[in-house]
Amino acid sequence: MNTPTSLNVLDSSLDDQAAWVDKKRKLWLFSPAIPVIGTAAVAGYILAPKKMRALAWIGPMLVHGIIPALDYFIGIDAENPPSESIQALEKDPYYARAVKAYIPLQYLVLLGGTFVLSRKNVPLIDKLALSISLGTLNGIGINTAHELAHKPGKTEHLLSLLALAPTGYGHFRVEHTYGHHKRVATPEDPASSKMGESFWEFLPRTVIGGFKSAIEIETKRLARKNKSFWSVENELLQGWAMTGALTAFLVTLFGRRILPFFILQGVYGFSLLEVINYIEHYGLLRPTENGKYVRTQPEHSWNSNHLVTNLLLYQLQRHSDHHANPTRSFQALRHFDHTPQLPSGYATMLLPAYIPPLWFYLMDKRVVAHYKGDLNKVNIFQKARNRLFKQFGGQDLQQQAV
Repeated sequence: MNTPTSLNVLDSSLDDQAAWVDKKRKLWLFSPAIPVIGTAAVAGYILAPKKMRALAWIGPMLVHGIIPALDYFIGIDAENPPSESIQALEKDPYYARAVKAYIPLQYLVLLGGTFVLSRKNVPLIDKLALSISLGTLNGIGINTAHELAHKPGKTEHLLSLLALAPTGYGHFRVEHTYGHHKRVATPEDPASSKMGESFWEFLPRTVIGGFKSAIEIETKRLARKNKSFWSVENELLQGWAMTGALTAFLVTLFGRRILPFFILQGVYGFSLLEVINYIEHYGLLRPTENGKYVRTQPEHSWNSNHLVTNLLLYQLQRHSDHHANPTRSFQALRHFDHTPQLPSGYATMLLPAYIPPLWFYLMDKRVVAHYKGDLNKVNIFQKARNRLFKQFGGQDLQQQAV
């Protein structure tokens, strides 16, 4: 039987849980604020192109400069919502609206930016810079698409494809959800990078592999419904049709001269997704039991609690909980103490990922430490296997088996 004292403690605990509020509630608007900043930068450039040329670089300035600096000075936030509050968080429509708000703003800055790209008097270097900036904003839009892709509703799936249309990466909706989440942290997954594999080696493997995987997944899904690949229900065709319609609309509106710059922004945009993929599971490997990979666990993803990038990417950096609970909304994702941690947030890690020697210096020792020196437990790039075993020591059981 509870004593009066224990009842008071229990009541106090329940009151604390009921009173819990998301301190970051309004800060989640940081992500849809990014295209607002982009629109303001484009407007500034249009009004004063000679004085405001630096604004054409707004995308790289944000992602490679301002956000990493804010991550450094503001630091981390490892707070988790109480388990009793998660259901209420999931049901709160505010968070879904914050995610969806990105899409119309994404298209607004795309229109303004494409207008600038269509002008003959704009210097080529400014057009290239603006293309990279638009690609940055549309690359961040892929994260919006990612959040929506994991929801069960058809409307959310269509909105996900709409967010993916500017980068031409509509197949991500299918491959990520039904391919990557099934094969994550295994050699068979094109979106899981291997220790010793540079980003530039990973990029063609993940782009081509993800494309092929999406076609295979969607073909099999439609076949189970006795429908052909060319069915109107094919989500790949829906996504690619959106990209085609958007491209045709922009060319009709602004002329064919915008085409190379539109393609450039799309390629840069999806390359941002792929460099994040490169970071998220680098070198991590799910072991096998009875010939099958074990269920995905929190330790199969790299994590970071750096606050600003988490606000920008809807807590994508809490990647362990995302893979353990793919349908869980971003606001309810949790931090786990035992998961492998990145030295900084995703935004800060982008530039090192582009520079293989720096990336290997920062990350290889962390992979080895995570597996307590046993490289046989690591997802290793075959070309780098001998080098890594010589560098970090240990017995190569695969080599012995041969």
